[in-house]
Amino acid sequence: MPSSMTAGLHCLFLLITACCQTSQDSNFVPFIQYVIDTALGEESFQSEMQRQKRNMLVFDLPPVEYTVDIEVSLTDSSFLEPLKDHFKNLNLPVLTNISNIEMRISNVSVTTVCLPSGENTSCCTCENGYAWPSEVCSDLTICPSASPAPSLSCSYMREVPFDRPYCKPEIEDSCGMGEPIAMDMSVRLDTVYLDDLSNSSSELYKKYKADLEIAFNDGYRCLPGFVSATVTGFRPGSVFVNYEVKAGAAGFNQIASSNRIVAQFLNPFYQLSPDSFTTKIANQTNFTVSPEDIFEGDTVRLICEINSTSENVTWYHLGQIISTKSVYFVYSKTSRSILEIANVTINDSGAYTCTFTKSNLFHKLVYSATKTVAVSPLYITPNVNDINVTCNSPEMQTNSLLLSCCIDKRLPSLTGDWEVNGAINITGVSSFSENCTEYKLNISESLCPPENSGTVTTYTCELRTGHGARRSQNIRVMYLREAHVTISLSKKSPVSEGLEFNVTCKSDVGKYDSISWKIQSGNNTKTVDCGTCITNDNLAATSVLVVKTATRDWSGTYICTFSQKYLESSANVTIEVVSLPLKQKIQIDPIETPILCRVPQTLQCCISANSMDDYTVLFVVQEKKFHAVKKRNGNLFCYTYNYTETECSKEKKLTPYCKFINHIQQEVNSENITLNLISGEKVSCSDSKGIGIEGSTLITPCCTSNNTNGFIQGNKIYKCSNKSWMLKRDNCLSVAINNLLADAESLVNSPGSRAELPTYLEKLKNMTEMEQNTINNSSANLGAIVNILEMVSSIPADANLNTIQDFLSIVDVIVADSTTKVWEDLNKSDELKSSSLLNSVENFSLNLQPVHNTIPSVCANTLQLQGIVTENSSTNYNTIFRSAENLTVNMFIGTTENPTGIQNSTIVSVMYSKLGHILPQNGTQYVNGLLLTTTVRSSKSQKLGINMTFAKQNLSLKNPQCVFWNFTLNKWGGGWDTQGCTFTEEEDYVNCSCNHLTSFSILMSPDIYSQLIFEDYITYIGLAISILSLVTCVIVESLVWKYVTNNTTSYMRHVCILNIATSLLIADVWFIVTASINDQKQPMSRGICFVATFFIHLFYLCVFFWMLSLGLILFYRLVFILHNTSKTTQKAVAFCLGYGCPFVIAVITIAVTLPRNNYTRKDVCWLNWEDSKALLAFAVPALVIVAMNLFITAVVIIKILRPNIGDRSNRQERNSLFQICKSVAILTPLLGLTWGFGLATIVKNSHRAFHILFSLLNALQGLFILVFGTLWDKKIQEALLKRNSMSKWSSQQTKSSSLILVTPMLAMSYPFSRTFNNLCGKTGKYRVSSSEPSSSSSENTSKSYSLLN
Repeated sequence: MPSSMTAGLHCLFLLITACCQTSQDSNFVPFIQYVIDTALGEESFQSEMQRQKRNMLVFDLPPVEYTVDIEVSLTDSSFLEPLKDHFKNLNLPVLTNISNIEMRISNVSVTTVCLPSGENTSCCTCENGYAWPSEVCSDLTICPSASPAPSLSCSYMREVPFDRPYCKPEIEDSCGMGEPIAMDMSVRLDTVYLDDLSNSSSELYKKYKADLEIAFNDGYRCLPGFVSATVTGFRPGSVFVNYEVKAGAAGFNQIASSNRIVAQFLNPFYQLSPDSFTTKIANQTNFTVSPEDIFEGDTVRLICEINSTSENVTWYHLGQIISTKSVYFVYSKTSRSILEIANVTINDSGAYTCTFTKSNLFHKLVYSATKTVAVSPLYITPNVNDINVTCNSPEMQTNSLLLSCCIDKRLPSLTGDWEVNGAINITGVSSFSENCTEYKLNISESLCPPENSGTVTTYTCELRTGHGARRSQNIRVMYLREAHVTISLSKKSPVSEGLEFNVTCKSDVGKYDSISWKIQSGNNTKTVDCGTCITNDNLAATSVLVVKTATRDWSGTYICTFSQKYLESSANVTIEVVSLPLKQKIQIDPIETPILCRVPQTLQCCISANSMDDYTVLFVVQEKKFHAVKKRNGNLFCYTYNYTETECSKEKKLTPYCKFINHIQQEVNSENITLNLISGEKVSCSDSKGIGIEGSTLITPCCTSNNTNGFIQGNKIYKCSNKSWMLKRDNCLSVAINNLLADAESLVNSPGSRAELPTYLEKLKNMTEMEQNTINNSSANLGAIVNILEMVSSIPADANLNTIQDFLSIVDVIVADSTTKVWEDLNKSDELKSSSLLNSVENFSLNLQPVHNTIPSVCANTLQLQGIVTENSSTNYNTIFRSAENLTVNMFIGTTENPTGIQNSTIVSVMYSKLGHILPQNGTQYVNGLLLTTTVRSSKSQKLGINMTFAKQNLSLKNPQCVFWNFTLNKWGGGWDTQGCTFTEEEDYVNCSCNHLTSFSILMSPDIYSQLIFEDYITYIGLAISILSLVTCVIVESLVWKYVTNNTTSYMRHVCILNIATSLLIADVWFIVTASINDQKQPMSRGICFVATFFIHLFYLCVFFWMLSLGLILFYRLVFILHNTSKTTQKAVAFCLGYGCPFVIAVITIAVTLPRNNYTRKDVCWLNWEDSKALLAFAVPALVIVAMNLFITAVVIIKILRPNIGDRSNRQERNSLFQICKSVAILTPLLGLTWGFGLATIVKNSHRAFHILFSLLNALQGLFILVFGTLWDKKIQEALLKRNSMSKWSSQQTKSSSLILVTPMLAMSYPFSRTFNNLCGKTGKYRVSSSEPSSSSSENTSKSYSLLN
């Protein structure tokens, strides 16, 4: 018996293969016992075997082979080897019969040997040729008690009793027999990291590597399928050892056990940290991604699985941890994790890593796997994007359009459908093939009405991948319809030259892209591009071509074409233009001439000889028609007739004209010839030019001998003076400028005027520079250039640099300093040419057409042009101009409706440094800065405002005003206006702000303010004294009335004085109130101003007419001595004259002028002079009355000096008459002196003393009335004394009466020293007849602004 020291439980597992025939319930126990007994005997073993049946199947014949696992337990390990040897030495096969069962044992092998290692565990080892099956491979745990000797076999812990498979013959699927895997592992050595560990060639590195690899190989050799352990490097952090272990699939516990063993084989010198082992296994994770083809919008599932359990699962995207709180959905178990990404995007592309982690205090195991996810956009490729389809084309009726949408990959789950959206609802049939969806349209003409032509229908195809991604693609189909176009004429063809006609083109299709007009004449086809002659109505689908002046160029076949995408629909009509002279192309001779009765006068009308047509020409004189005789005169065809006037009863004016009739009986009349019938007895001038009386005017056409293209426009004006015809004015044009004017007339009437404009402007610029001297000395030639610019400015011009440069250069030439005198002469004519020139530049800039959405900046000496085009973007316009004289103007334009700026507009600004000075001045106000024109052409109405900062040119000028040039202000061409503009002054600059656009500048005047302050004081103080004096006068008269009116003459005198005082008091009060308001620059409504002007006018007239009444009473009493008129009659006449006449005059004045809005002046409340001459309604009566009073005064003086013999007037009457004469003699000269000073102020540069005296004498009129008319009257003095002393009046006291004839207030100047008629053009408060600009503004009129002074 073995000793107790060696006793223990030992197991030996036998694998026995036997063949037998048995039933299913056969008992193998006797068989097992037999094997053991036969081998060792009864005394050697304890029968403590546990039997297991493995794969026990009972078959009938033939015999079945069985393999039986037998577990043998030993109490002493010393029997292990003898037993193994015994089984090896058995003589097999062995035949036996147990329990009548025949068996044949073919093989007996020891497979597994287990040694006890604890109470319930054993350390088991597989014998050679046997291995652990794969199902228990991951559960094998290396025995901790295993000997460190590397030569011993590896044993693994098994629990007792054994319930798992034992070792089996090695096969490919056995534990550790598969392809080894590489495990990246690391461990920390708690030593100092030396730099040599970074150098694989260093001895230290080699020593570390060798020692560690020995320990690693010995420690990990028992891992299933172990191959090798290799050190790959070192890294700092103490010392971290990176090494790679190649072995079979090992479990967590297996690796942990091996890690503990490693420390037993490693020298303690290395201080290995047993809790720092980390293992990373990269290729043992099953990582799948679905779907395979991923598109934006899909839902993607990423699945990671491992064969073992884990404690934690972490997902990474591009190295960043995916949080469970993010948009991703994570579902995890210990061995499986799912990452779901809904509605995936391109940003979700990249590498995804899943990690399974399991750890304890001594080991950390990480399983990781990485997959790259590629997310692609789901691109849909349509066969067409935008396509135009003609509904009523035969092709579309037979072969309808096929639409398709495709992707570049074939997806089994791909689906799709179509959606139709549009006014034209044409549907189709959808189908699906592989990676495409198709839609066959059913196009019908009935579904495309003409009014919907051009309508876009959107077809939307949507494709779905089946995993959530979906994309749609729009295909826009524009349905067009070939239009039916009609064309009509306003006049039947043929049409004569010079007449106007319209051609109207209409389409039944409501929408179109463009309309074009062409004229085909023979083989020549030209495009009609005449700017404003074509008017298109988009809503009515109508285009109207207006030919205002037909010429031969307009003859041909008119082709009107409506274009809609690629479709063009046309209509045509033929128009023949028949020759007929244009009215301005007919030269009349004479233009104006005196004629004698019964003396023949040759009348002549000439046209260019270039016309080969024959006309019937008649001269029409006083509705009588006379046939003319045709003859050739050089390059002209002239038609003449000798007319004789036979009705000679009186001098008269005849206006004959010639009538040209062509072969289609259409006619044109020439300008009228003026024939002034004179008496032969008065003839003073008589020569080849004609006959005339002194002062007669003779106007003849210009000589045409030096012009090969026709006659020269213009005329010559002669005046009969000193018995000879003197040339007063030569208005004939030079040949060059005459031809330019003719070409301009042809250009504006040409169908291709826009295309021809640049060439003409270049020619005009060159010729203008060549004719500079002619222009400098001829107002006619300069006026012709202005007329040319006015004509061509109406033609839209492309904003090319050369075109703009040419136009501005022409203007620069004609406004040069050398033309100043010519401009002064031109501005005196009825038509203001300087205003026309400014209007031409405005029209040119307004009609500029941007090229590539730009307006170039152009400079031409004294002119500069800048512009901007704002399309969909919103912007404000801010620019600055600087002249050669270093004057500047800064401009800003913004909209008051849209704070973001101006949209869809073309803004053009032109700066002038000379043009502003040739415009008429406003009295003493001068243009004191640059002139700026700004025009805006916009697709929609916008309320725009402009801010400008002008630099002052002359710093000595004061009183700035911001003005614009109002073309509608005066009937002859405009004037400066201030409406809608305000200003602020800052030292050398004036800031102007206006609420409308056009032409702007600043006007300023010399500093006369300081000079006027003294006159202002005189006016205010004098009027205050006068008002107090007049109130005193009225009070005194009321107090002494019954004492001083005891005879008719005295009564009427005091009635006149009282009414004069009352009228003057009311007028002065109105005057001083309105003047004060105007002085303080306070606004006053136009209605109040009308009322104030009416009453001032009325009561000042009353003053004069009551003065006239007083003078007439005096005249009556002196001249008609024996005639006696009753007091009532005199009183009635006086009141009718004193109030009736002024009222009638005042009412008629306001009734005539107020409807035309020119009753008052713009800046003061007084009668207008400039526009309506309403001031004459005051000045004429006043002057007439002054003259009559002077005459009466002279009569009175004569009567007093030469009294009539036999004068029987009593003493009282004589005394009264004497006092009247005395008063009139005193006051009337004073009145005359006042007006003498007033007339003196009209004289230019008159001395200031006249202005002061004029103000003083007129302002103190009330005082004169009180002193001379009332207080100097002795009877009034006595009456006042009597009222104060209550004493009786002496009956012997001679009655006296005193007459005060008040000096009329004929000049409404404030102060009075300012102007009766013009007051030298000086600015004043109220003026009698000074020329004053009356201003009115129009929002749609271009204006020029300046600073007024």
